[in-house]
Amino acid sequence: MFFRKKKNASGSTSVQIISKASGRYKVVKTIGSATDPREIESLTFKAKQEIEKLTRQPKLFGFDDDRIIESAFEKLENSSIRTVGPEIVFGKIFDHIGFNVLKQEMFRHLVIARLAFPLSKLKTAEYLYRYQGISHDINSIYRFLDKLNNQLKDQIEQISYKHTYRVLKGNISVVFYDLTTLYFEASDEDDLRKTGFSKEGKHHKPQIYIGLLVGLGGYAIGYDIFEGNTYEGHTLIPFLERIRAKFNLDKPIVIADAGLLSNKNITQLQEQGYEYILGARIKNEPKGIKYQILSKTYADKDTITIIKNSLTKLIVQFSEVRAAKDAHSRKKGLTRLENRVKTGKLTKTSLNNKGYNKYLKISGEVNIEIDYEKFNQDAVWDGLKGYITNTKLTNKQVIENYSNLWYVERAFRMSKTDLRIRPIFHRIRNRIEAHICISFTAYCVYKELERVLEEEKSSLSVKQATELTHNMYQITYTLPESKHTKSKLMKMDEKQTELYNIIQEKFRVSQ
Repeated sequence: MFFRKKKNASGSTSVQIISKASGRYKVVKTIGSATDPREIESLTFKAKQEIEKLTRQPKLFGFDDDRIIESAFEKLENSSIRTVGPEIVFGKIFDHIGFNVLKQEMFRHLVIARLAFPLSKLKTAEYLYRYQGISHDINSIYRFLDKLNNQLKDQIEQISYKHTYRVLKGNISVVFYDLTTLYFEASDEDDLRKTGFSKEGKHHKPQIYIGLLVGLGGYAIGYDIFEGNTYEGHTLIPFLERIRAKFNLDKPIVIADAGLLSNKNITQLQEQGYEYILGARIKNEPKGIKYQILSKTYADKDTITIIKNSLTKLIVQFSEVRAAKDAHSRKKGLTRLENRVKTGKLTKTSLNNKGYNKYLKISGEVNIEIDYEKFNQDAVWDGLKGYITNTKLTNKQVIENYSNLWYVERAFRMSKTDLRIRPIFHRIRNRIEAHICISFTAYCVYKELERVLEEEKSSLSVKQATELTHNMYQITYTLPESKHTKSKLMKMDEKQTELYNIIQEKFRVSQ
C-alpha cells in the first residue's frame, strides 16, 4: 500500500492511497485535492498517517500515539536502563574460558568490573549498584576478598592453564617468566609488603613482587606473589617447580630476562634438567669475553657465538635499530643527569651504579661531576645484545624465541595500565592476594578478547572494545495491556554492532 499524487485536468493535485492485488492497482481512498504546495504536503502527511492505520503499523512517534508514548516514558525509571555491555562481552568470555564453573557470583562481578571500570573496591560497589542494579555492601566485598585467594586461586590457575593449552593446541614447550614490583600507598611494612628495589622507582614505598608465567602469545599459565624484599633471582626455580608439578608439565624451555641471570640460577636450572634462554649482561662478562665481543666489526644483524663451558654458550647480536635506540637513551639519561648536577644537590650517596648514576664521579673532596670519558666509552656497546643458553637451537631460533619475551612484559604493562592493578590500597594480606587473583583472571579474559578480535580481523583494539561496552544499554519495560515485563537491547552504533556480533558468534557455546 502506498500513496500517489495525481495531477487533475483542473490543475489541482489529488493525494490518493493505492493498493495492489492480483497485479491490479486500486484506489483505496482519496485523501483530498489542492493546488497550494503547502496544502498538498499536508494531504501527503495525512495519507501516510492513514496508511499506518490501515496496515496496523503505527509509526513510533506518530501523531495519534504521542500521548501513549509519553505515558509509557513517564513510567520509566533510571533503573529501567542498564549498562549491559560489560556482561555481554566480558561475561560471555568469562563463561567461555570456564571460570563460570566456580559458581561465584561475587567473583564474576569483581572480575568484569575490573575489566570494564577498574576502580577501587568501594567505587566498584558503587558501579555495580548504579550501572548493574546489583547491591553489594562494601563490607560484603571485603569479607569475600578475605577468603577468595585460599578458596579459588588453585582452581583459577587450573582453568586458565586449560584454556591456554587449548589455544596453543598443547604447545607448552616454551614458557616466558618475568617479575615486576607493585607498590602500596601505605607507608608501613608487614610480613608481605617490604621496601626493596622497585622497578617503578618507588623505593620508599612498601611493595610486593609478582611472578608471571605465560606461553607463546602471552597466554597465562600461572602467577605467584613474593615478599617485597625478595631477590628476584631467587624466585624462578621454586615457581617453575610449583607450576610444573601442578600441571604435570614436561620441562619446557624457560625464557627470562637478565634480571634472573645468576650463576646460582643457571646451575639450578641445569641441575633440574631445564633448557633456558636468558638475557645476558655482556658488560659484566670477564675481560676475555668482552674482548672477543668488542674486537669484531659488526654489520646489521651479525651474530657471534662464544662457548662459555661445556653446557653454556653466549650469543651476541648487533642491531642498527638497537644501536640508535641505545645512543638516544644514553643521551637522554645524560641530559637528565646534567640537570641534576646543576642543582648542586647531589651527594656521595648519589654515587652508585643505578641507571645513569654510574657516570658520576667525585672531583676533589665534595664536588660531584659527570665522567664524560666513561659516558663516551659506553658507546662501543650500543646495539649489542647478548643471550645465554644451553639449548641446541640455532642462533636465529634463540633470538627469535627470546624476542617473544615481550609477551610477558606486555602482560604486565596491560595489567598496570588497562586493568590498573596498581597502586594497591589494601593492607591486609588476604585482600592483597585476592586483588592479584582478580587481576590475573581479568587478564585471561582480556587476552581472549584480543585473540578473537585479531582472529576476526576486526579493526577494533581491545581498549576500543572495552570503551564500547560502556554505553551498550538494555531497557526494561512493562506492557500496559498484558502487564508483561520485557527487556530489550537498545540500538547500537556500527562498531558496537560489530563487537556484539563477533562475541555472539565466537562464544555461542561455552566450553
